Amino acid sequence: MSNRGRKVVIAGAGPGGLAAAILLAKSGVDVTVVEKRAVVGGRTSTIEQQGYKFDTGPTFFLYPRVLREIFAAAGRDLDTEVPMTRLDPQYKLVFGAGGELEATPNVEKMEQAVAAISPADAMRLHAFFSDNRRKLERFIPFLESPFESWRDLAKVRMLKMLPLLRPWRCLDSDLRSYFQDERIRLGFSFQSKYLGMSPFTCPSLFSILSFLEYEHGVFHPTGGCGAVSKAMARVAEDLGVKFLMEEAVEQLIFEGRRAVGLRTAKGSLAADAIVVNADFAEAMKRMVPNHLRRRWTDERIARKRFSCSTFMLYLGLEGRYDNIAHHTIYLARDYQQNLRDIERDHRLSEDPSFYVQNASVTDETLAPKGHSTLYMLLPVTHEHKNVNWAKEEERFRALALRQLEKIGITDVEQRIRFEKRLTPVSWGNDFGLYKGATFSMAHNLKQMLHLRPHNRFEDVDGVYLVGGGTHPGSGLPVIFESARITSRLLLEDMRVEPQWEPAGSLTGAPAYEAVS
Repeated sequence: MSNRGRKVVIAGAGPGGLAAAILLAKSGVDVTVVEKRAVVGGRTSTIEQQGYKFDTGPTFFLYPRVLREIFAAAGRDLDTEVPMTRLDPQYKLVFGAGGELEATPNVEKMEQAVAAISPADAMRLHAFFSDNRRKLERFIPFLESPFESWRDLAKVRMLKMLPLLRPWRCLDSDLRSYFQDERIRLGFSFQSKYLGMSPFTCPSLFSILSFLEYEHGVFHPTGGCGAVSKAMARVAEDLGVKFLMEEAVEQLIFEGRRAVGLRTAKGSLAADAIVVNADFAEAMKRMVPNHLRRRWTDERIARKRFSCSTFMLYLGLEGRYDNIAHHTIYLARDYQQNLRDIERDHRLSEDPSFYVQNASVTDETLAPKGHSTLYMLLPVTHEHKNVNWAKEEERFRALALRQLEKIGITDVEQRIRFEKRLTPVSWGNDFGLYKGATFSMAHNLKQMLHLRPHNRFEDVDGVYLVGGGTHPGSGLPVIFESARITSRLLLEDMRVEPQWEPAGSLTGAPAYEAVS
């Protein structure tokens, strides 16, 4: 029997919404995606100006296997649709406290690189990889399953994992079991910033983030991560998904406590179910009346802990920096103080850590011939009364450009032919992020698993969530996984059989060969 009579509307064409659209359409559901912007991808979109192309947000493409399986469900091959290069070195770390580290998936070379900084720590590298391989294998089923109540935590299999996960430790404390040198620990914990958190407060579970990079690779999709979003939209359209672009959702329409459609400035759409792929906190405040929300009221949302934000520079340059790595991370001399400035004191550091993508050394499609792109990201506090960006933006931009000299990039100002900036205020105004928090709600122990907003939204009927604000959390691989979890729950409620294979293991061998 056809399921085309079943109508689902997805609010937002970010990566989670696009993945859900593919899975639901493949299962025979009538899907419409409503997107306020002119391009798909949300923060995983492309900025295209004057022949330059930049990823808006994510630039590290990690663990393609989840998306590869979603493409396969639609009868497509991800590797054909979006050619990718596995990077080696994955990135270069420059320590403000002294020293550099080229991170490579070649374990022997990585041992040598670590030994150049701390010989004793190099001897513990195998133990770190081995322990985290086991941790990931044991935890993956929980990343692939919905968590809808505390009872899910009481399962025997979860309790048996506590000695392995060590939830009583923060990430930095856990890494002390392996590495003595603070710089090496930072090299395996800065990834907590993918969640918008500090390694000194982030749960120890997330040591699996750096392990994933070494075990399964860091990739660059040709054209950038935004090219992945465009490919997903193509696949969705081929499956019959309709896209309504430049049409912002104003509110959901309810009959009692059940959502029956949504309203935009151009009209209304009826639906049997609605998938919200937007910043959770901001979407709830805008789309769902407060009196209908029993658990996630405006008042409770305001009490939650939110991630940091970012200050962004997108620079189109005349000339190239071929001696600079594809990805470079500078870690401030006083990294802990930099994090306190961001998370506790809500002020701008004078020696901020930063990340630079110099993707033109890998991908010549991103800039006109003889030109290149630089993408610069500086973690900063989310919107707070302590920082007035109308006054601080120019000063902080100048500081950011000076910081580039610390990784060997000079003479930038005179080469700039195109420039775009984003501040926490921009993230809020342009992308609808609550407090401009680019990684949504923080991933502390009080805001994980069943304590995050549920994939089958618990406050009203007929509403489902995908994206970084729900389980499993932030980061492209887990956002794609959130789409699988949510799509299964939605189809289960509609009594429709999913037309794709069960989630595969995240521990399978990588499919790409590394290239220099």
